[in-house]
Amino acid sequence: MTSLIFRFISKLHGLFGQGKANREFGDEVETHVELLTERLIRQGMSREDASFAARRQFGNITLLEQRQREARTFLWPATVVQDVRYGLRMLAKSPGITTIAIASLALGIGANTAIFTLAKAALFDALSVPHPSELRLLAYTQDGRSVVRHNWGDFYSDNQGRTVVASFSYPVYQELRHRDHSLGDLFAFVDLSQFEHLSATIDGHAEVVTGELVSGNFFQGMRVGTILGRPIEPADDSVPGSGGVAVISDSFWQRRFDRSSTVIGKTVEVNLTPVTIIGVAPHGFSGASHVHTAQDLFLPLSMQPVIFPKETGSLLSDADTWWIQIMGRLQPNISDEEARASLAVSLNQAVRSTMTVPTDRSVPPLFLLPGGRGWNYAAQELEHPMPFLLALAGLVLLLACVNVANLLLARASSRNREISVRLALGASNMRVARQMLTESLCLSMLGGSAGLLLGYLGRNVLPQLLSSSWGPTALSIRFDLRVFAFTFVISVLTGLGFGVGPAWQATRTSVNAGLKDGGTTMTHHRKGMAGKTLVILQVSLCMLLLVCAGLFVRTLANLNALDPGFNKKGLLLFAMEPPPQRYPAPKNVEVLHQVEERIASLPGVESVTLSREALLAQSGSNSDFIPEGSPRTAGRDQHVPFNSVGQSFFTTMRIPILYGRSFDLRDTSSSPGVAVINRALAQREFGGRNPIGASFQMKEGGEQFEIVGVCADAKYAWLRSDESPTFYVLYTQQKDERGSMTFEARTKGNPRDFAGAIRGVVESVDKDLPLIEVRTQEEQIDATLAPERSFATVTTGFGILALLLASIGVYGVMAAGVSRRVNEIGVRMALGAGADQVLRMVVGEAMRLAFGGVGAGLCAALFLTRLLDSLLFGLKPTDSLTLVSAGSLLLVVAILASWTPARRASRIQPVQALRHE
Repeated sequence: MTSLIFRFISKLHGLFGQGKANREFGDEVETHVELLTERLIRQGMSREDASFAARRQFGNITLLEQRQREARTFLWPATVVQDVRYGLRMLAKSPGITTIAIASLALGIGANTAIFTLAKAALFDALSVPHPSELRLLAYTQDGRSVVRHNWGDFYSDNQGRTVVASFSYPVYQELRHRDHSLGDLFAFVDLSQFEHLSATIDGHAEVVTGELVSGNFFQGMRVGTILGRPIEPADDSVPGSGGVAVISDSFWQRRFDRSSTVIGKTVEVNLTPVTIIGVAPHGFSGASHVHTAQDLFLPLSMQPVIFPKETGSLLSDADTWWIQIMGRLQPNISDEEARASLAVSLNQAVRSTMTVPTDRSVPPLFLLPGGRGWNYAAQELEHPMPFLLALAGLVLLLACVNVANLLLARASSRNREISVRLALGASNMRVARQMLTESLCLSMLGGSAGLLLGYLGRNVLPQLLSSSWGPTALSIRFDLRVFAFTFVISVLTGLGFGVGPAWQATRTSVNAGLKDGGTTMTHHRKGMAGKTLVILQVSLCMLLLVCAGLFVRTLANLNALDPGFNKKGLLLFAMEPPPQRYPAPKNVEVLHQVEERIASLPGVESVTLSREALLAQSGSNSDFIPEGSPRTAGRDQHVPFNSVGQSFFTTMRIPILYGRSFDLRDTSSSPGVAVINRALAQREFGGRNPIGASFQMKEGGEQFEIVGVCADAKYAWLRSDESPTFYVLYTQQKDERGSMTFEARTKGNPRDFAGAIRGVVESVDKDLPLIEVRTQEEQIDATLAPERSFATVTTGFGILALLLASIGVYGVMAAGVSRRVNEIGVRMALGAGADQVLRMVVGEAMRLAFGGVGAGLCAALFLTRLLDSLLFGLKPTDSLTLVSAGSLLLVVAILASWTPARRASRIQPVQALRHE
């Protein structure tokens, strides 16, 4: 064993300095030959004869050098380098085939790299904190029996159809923090962009910024410090209404302060409240809410009453409003289930100690979410479709592999003689197969390098498709080592995949047949069948991709053709948020009304209104709807979507009033509350009775609202959803109508042309009021369709690429078939076959291949597209128009691809053809 180890180490050492060792051995051999030559000269031989005799007597020097190298080191690294160099030379000798193969692989690998980069960003990238896998986010499921009636923030439906929420009240957080330490010292945060727009005034210039309110132990719990200054500490978050300090992000420091160290101690105004900058967060730290979008400011939770005060009082003492998120770190020797069980008991105690739980209500069931990616709304949106996109990209790569394999098989026929010579000279089948695989790997690595470049250049295409035209990019792509590793692995697997066929074929070459002049004809039939089989596979894969593309394109078309219930054209939308410090109630309503009146007076503006929620913005407000005289039904969810709107809302949005009236000048902030309900709510709550004049409450014991009109149904938050029961109230009659309001201005021309004039109107009212999220209603709807548009764009691109690769495959096989069958075609034409008959013969063969591929692809599509049912709208996966269109398109492409080889075959001269071999 020891000798084997020493021999291995010696051979390993021999890999280095081989040139020197070879020269020393060569010098030693020459010395021996020279000595032997001198001895023979002394015996009377001439120098020439003595040199020849010495070398003959010494033996085969080349063989000795080879054995010496085998004894000294491992030979395979050197032979691999030789194989690579030879393979690159062979690829350079066929520039046409090599270029097509590299381009095919680059497109296939580039598509996979781009999709993987998006999947990594959406599903795998973690927060830039130490040990993010330890973080756990507290969440619960919300239902009609939950004691929680007022929660703010994002939510989503899991794969079991449950509504998952991660918002808690501040008193509950305090109780949990003191009662339970199974996740260590719990810390809290809230992304203000969910329900509040921050305005920061820096050096006299107002701008919209993003921010996160955090508990005093937030940076300690995240285990993150600062690169300048200090982090927020518990002392900064101890007294409600105090703690006027902020930590800024590295990106905000770069963008607004040019990385100046004098930023520490600088005072800025956030929502007109002076705040002192005390630190700068590390580069890459984005907070706890998002992985890719860094917050501009981090402020203590204690500043909520002054940053965005509520008329009902401080949220820090409000047990009924659940609005902050809670996170902790899993402790050693405590499992997730143990921590969840402990926290569930503590949550039940905390809720019952801070609020009254009626007998027909219950504390929501608690569970823990992985917190290493924050709330990770992007993953919740893309978790279901991402495997499908990866599968489609894999099909494109498989199609590229088949295309390259077909090209290499066609090219291999020209190398029969070369391979036969190598085998005749003693090369083993394994050695020849290794050479062919090495060439395939060289080709795949070149294609992988080009694909990596394409993936890098197109890395932001998909995030931009998923983002709105007016907001930040939804995902920030990190092109890191994992992307390089992924591209390298699929490049190697691709090379092995399409290289196995040519390598196996090379080992099956007949030496005798290959060395004969006409020997190439002996394997034509076998190679032709292999090429045709690959073409059928190409066409079937192309058919599957085209069907997927057609389904998504038609889904997008169906969604675009939907009637939302209002006129979406000619509307300019923007949000405005009067700071409560300068505009406490009722001044906030007055300034909004003043801006509304001034915009309405602009030339070209037909009407203007405003609403709490922009229509089809994927957000909404819910409230109880308790009709007067109707008892509450146990277990029935009386939550109904509602919107706070202006008087001219229905006129501006072109939502017809079916009966009753709309809001008018009689409805003021001091008059009795009135409401308009839609037809769906009228039918649900009142059946065949006339709801005009009826009253309802938005909460038990709350203010009465009289129903004055019934409007047509209009889509509220989501375009895909049916029109839900909805009611509308005047924003001027809401007691706590704070925060952002969205203006909708209907114009006579292009709405975008009025943005400058409207901005001037707002500045004339208050220069510190920025316009937020300026966009048209059509752009707003387009943003809600971003996933569908992305899928349609990506699948259409894949379909076009698949068509191109399939056409190349059909053309290549038919051209190669015509070249192999020159003699046959010459005989046919000599026996009387016409040019049109030969043309039909070649095109007919291509059509048979296309029909075979379309049939196989159709069967695969009928089976696999059922998985897409939840992503489609307005059609079934077995949509006949899509299937027929995809098949017809493929047949047309097959005819066009085979036409040139068919024309070439029809022009063959019989005399020349019979002399071909």
